[in-house]
Amino acid sequence: MNFPSKLVENAVEQLSSLPGIGKKSALRLVLHMLKQDKYKIELFGDSFIQLINRINYCKKCYSISDNELCEVCINNKRDSKTICVVQDIRVMMAIENTMQFNGVYHILGGLISPIDGVGPTDIRVDELIKRINSDNVKEVIFALSTTMEGDTTNFYLFRRLKDFNIKISSIARGIAIGDELEYADDITLGTAISSRMPYSE
Repeated sequence: MNFPSKLVENAVEQLSSLPGIGKKSALRLVLHMLKQDKYKIELFGDSFIQLINRINYCKKCYSISDNELCEVCINNKRDSKTICVVQDIRVMMAIENTMQFNGVYHILGGLISPIDGVGPTDIRVDELIKRINSDNVKEVIFALSTTMEGDTTNFYLFRRLKDFNIKISSIARGIAIGDELEYADDITLGTAISSRMPYSE
């Protein structure tokens, strides 16, 4: 693709490095930006600079936050004794959108996947166990994708947690086998959370 300007080419290269955006789409976006008010584009760029420089990760659940603790963890109306274990922030946001869960979260930061070189020490399992010990947790809910990696992670977590005096449950299998939770509709995901069942081997 030939560009009339090196500046345009550089902008296209940066945008096309994002997932799901090819060079043609990136060029369309760049040309659209050039038609906008300069102040709007400066705000656009500044929002990403602020994001990188000021974003925090919650010290308790590892969600994205503006402060040391996220809005969920500091909310006294949430049930801090019930922890919903999720793969990443996208799944947490999907569950929050259902408005069916009033507990707190623990973001693992991934799933066990030997084929991808991701083992138990690469996700936040030890941090979860520390929370269970320190926060007097009563229930842990596994809300991981119904894939091979999700089931492997569920099984590993169950083996690590089964000797604790806590209830261990899993979201109901209203989610189709092999589905990613972030793409489930709010009603299905909300039903799966509210209809959770005890987890067993």
